[in-house]
Amino acid sequence: MPPQSSKPLLVYDNDCDFCRYWIAQWQHVTGNRIDYAPSQEVAAEFPEIPLSDFESSVQLILHNGTVLSGAEAVFRALNNGLFLWCYYHLPGFASASEWFYRFVAKHRPFFSALTRWLWGTHTERTTLHLSRWLFFRGLGCIYLIAFLSLWVQIHGLVGSNGILPADQYLAAVRQQIGAESYYLVPTLFWLNPSDVCLHFLCAGGVLLSLVLIAGFFPSFTLAGLWTLYLSLVTVGQVFLSFQWDVLLLEAGFLAIFFAPLRIRDTLTRVSQSSAAFLWLLRWLLFRLMFASGFVKLASDEVWRNFTALNFHYETQPLPTWLGWYAHQLPEWLHKASVIGMFAVELVIPFLIFAPRRLRTAGCIGLIGLQVLIILTGNYCFFNLLTIALCLLLIDDVTWKTLLSKRFVPNFQSLESAPHRYRRVCITVVAILLFLLSAIRFGNQLFRDAPLPDLAWIRPFRSANTYGLFADMTESRPEIVVEGSNDRITWEPYQFRWKPEDLKAAPKWVAPHQPRLDWQMWFAALRGSYRNTPWFPHFIGALLQGKPEVLQLLSENPFPEKPPRYVRAVLYDYHFTDIATKRSERTWWSRERKGLYCPAVSLR
Repeated sequence: MPPQSSKPLLVYDNDCDFCRYWIAQWQHVTGNRIDYAPSQEVAAEFPEIPLSDFESSVQLILHNGTVLSGAEAVFRALNNGLFLWCYYHLPGFASASEWFYRFVAKHRPFFSALTRWLWGTHTERTTLHLSRWLFFRGLGCIYLIAFLSLWVQIHGLVGSNGILPADQYLAAVRQQIGAESYYLVPTLFWLNPSDVCLHFLCAGGVLLSLVLIAGFFPSFTLAGLWTLYLSLVTVGQVFLSFQWDVLLLEAGFLAIFFAPLRIRDTLTRVSQSSAAFLWLLRWLLFRLMFASGFVKLASDEVWRNFTALNFHYETQPLPTWLGWYAHQLPEWLHKASVIGMFAVELVIPFLIFAPRRLRTAGCIGLIGLQVLIILTGNYCFFNLLTIALCLLLIDDVTWKTLLSKRFVPNFQSLESAPHRYRRVCITVVAILLFLLSAIRFGNQLFRDAPLPDLAWIRPFRSANTYGLFADMTESRPEIVVEGSNDRITWEPYQFRWKPEDLKAAPKWVAPHQPRLDWQMWFAALRGSYRNTPWFPHFIGALLQGKPEVLQLLSENPFPEKPPRYVRAVLYDYHFTDIATKRSERTWWSRERKGLYCPAVSLR
């Protein structure tokens, strides 16, 4: 064949839907490197190629006149080095790939229908500009919630006059570990171990969250937010030891590299984002969801026999009033719900890596589960953060299908692809982070596997393992803290959110997290104050009447001066049934189990 162009020309059958779908995808892959033309328009220019060849397979005409067809033409056009090497050097690969190409070509109506079912009519590589914009604004809002929620209680929890003072904690760490403390306990609080620094870290987090929401300097803002929140989580000790805290740190760390390097990130003027870190964020979502289902199935018989929801709604840390109604549902529906939950957590996560339509369906399923959890329990910003990660499964084509076109703007690209050295650096960092997270994930799934422990990365909390409610609690012990001046008359301290008053409906508090109320739930499960190291510090703060700690409670029965004695009584709480609630107007019933902590005084 004589040369026709300086670029190769790929000729395809325009009457074939399957061909048109995938040519659109290949055009995005090859860019301007290859020209495309339908055989119905250019076949006459190449009389040496029989019309039957154009109808049976694509024809790649190189600039030197060489003609390739079938699988070889596809591999050469896409410039896929691995497949090309296998095609020319691996015995049997060429014949197998050509056989598969002919098989698909003979059954194009079926594969065309399959393509439409999986991808729709848009098989080209699509963008995620709107989802990325929403993700960063959502992440900014979640950081804002996290910092504000912590700010109003930080001094009572870890301030110098709080339950577990951070300055005393760091001093003890430095005394025990020495210079290695700065690595094992990474925090800006080392620079100034004072309440002013705690105030500054929270205020700085709120300010940077607002900057991120506004879209200014997204990469640098995210780096600052990650540093500030890591500093607070590190000195927060047991009060900031929740899975959503480390999930926010890991998602926030990956977002640093996913964000554009621009002065301001706007909705309509967009720049290219890192595909590697997009997949790492999706990988994080996969690990979060799949591990949550895996640990339940692997660790607890109650989950395996599908009876966990018989207990979950009343034994979860802070249920909502809708959780009370969910608890009243028949057992068969609870079991069906557990089966559905396992489907969402163990099957749907694989759709994260599927074609567009399956990925969108998986996104809807994952978000639906999070909405149900929000309605029945208070899990602070955890569900919102999971939903924000789910948004990265929806591309712009899908948004145009789901929303009216007026809500999806026309995007204007501002820059070309990143410099090669920057791409190489980002790819190396992404591969390293993937390997680290995969090893930790593997250690969680296969505990006997000879995988490295990776203890050296744990202080930075950015390659974590996840899995909520691995062991379902089948009862609900509650601690009621009481004070007295004569050891005869005892007055209870009232917490803001945890169950105490039998006639008080379970409250809505999310996305705020009352961290003392949450830790009281964990403390009750341990049966005694001897198994809860922070609890004696809390009792001591009540005996001293520390205002920062008392501010964490809703009611102080000793406003004038602290009581002489404080004790903690352990009760077993249960949701009432519908008949009892109607007759007695109570949401809870309780039975005294004994003392959690005996009466103590400062003397």
